[in-house]
Amino acid sequence: MKLLHKDIEKDNAGQVTLMPEEAEDMWHTYNLLQVGDSLRASTIRKVQTESSTGSVGSSRVRTTLTLCVETIDFDSQACQLRVKGTNIEENQYVKMGAYHTIELELNRKFTLAKKTWDSVVLDRIEQACDATQKADVAAVVMQEGLANLVLVTPAMTMLRAKVEVTIPRKRRGSCTQHEKALERFYEAVMQGILRHINFDVVKCILIASPGFVKDQFITYLFKEAVRQDNKILLENRPKFMLVHSSSGHKYSLKEILSDPTVTSRLSDTKAAGEVKALEDFYKMLQHEPDRAFYGLAHVERAAEALAIDTLLISDKLFRHQDVPTRSRYVRLVDNVRDNGGNVRIFSSLHVSGEQLTQLSGVAAILRFPIADLSEPEDDSSSDSD
Repeated sequence: MKLLHKDIEKDNAGQVTLMPEEAEDMWHTYNLLQVGDSLRASTIRKVQTESSTGSVGSSRVRTTLTLCVETIDFDSQACQLRVKGTNIEENQYVKMGAYHTIELELNRKFTLAKKTWDSVVLDRIEQACDATQKADVAAVVMQEGLANLVLVTPAMTMLRAKVEVTIPRKRRGSCTQHEKALERFYEAVMQGILRHINFDVVKCILIASPGFVKDQFITYLFKEAVRQDNKILLENRPKFMLVHSSSGHKYSLKEILSDPTVTSRLSDTKAAGEVKALEDFYKMLQHEPDRAFYGLAHVERAAEALAIDTLLISDKLFRHQDVPTRSRYVRLVDNVRDNGGNVRIFSSLHVSGEQLTQLSGVAAILRFPIADLSEPEDDSSSDSD
């Protein structure tokens, strides 16, 4: 997604202009739209024309309309988004107040205006527009003296660093020049990994090369990590995966990503963090039930006690039509973040998101136990303000 323009006032009213660039951006847009927003976009309208002889014909014209959003329809299979509403700006083809349905298109910009942009919606825009937030796979494609460090998002690959070091050939009777140059090369690749890979986001790091270069590099990397006591590398060791490639050039990436062992490992990287958080929640519920809460009222009370370590919440809840209910969920997220807790917003398109929905869409792992809050949830809608 590309952010083309953002104009939000101090009172949080305003508009943004975005351009969806990949199918996944339609899902993000679906989560941004709410009934009552105004959406301006290019669309096709069927227009009836009457000729001088009185015969009536119809033609399709492209025009730009601004609608007050009434219904939002997302087809998750085709990743298509249709928005229906009434026209609220003068237009030569469409009367004021007339209904129209806009189908948003890839690579065509749209402008979305809201009376209130809350933190969850603004985070969603940031996440959709920041490619590094989506790059949950990294790859180092290497051969002796050449390495390309690449971040892989669902839609694109971004070259983050290229390392080139001249490696002298082994001489008969002396390999020291060769060994020293190799060590310099491995050190530079290691620094590239530490500088360009966000280990909080990346779930898998592929190290690929022809021959034994990848094996020698991994041996060097973890020997150095132990020597330097580099906790980031040591803690993330399971994320590294060795793969064969025909060269160290970037074009070998396609061959690496289509390797069956790699595709099975990467099949669920985007949802892997959510799956683990949900597993942790269920384990906690089993072993320390006083540190695992679910249901809005209980989780809110835990938040008031500043007890939430990780909040698990479904993006479905932020599409709630009732504004006070929606703002209640937003307040909960802001509260947890302000008090140093982690917030994981689950996609309702993933299996883990469906499971979370069965727990009313909101759950929390607590920092410390709180005695049972099993009073009836009679306040679950009374304090919606």
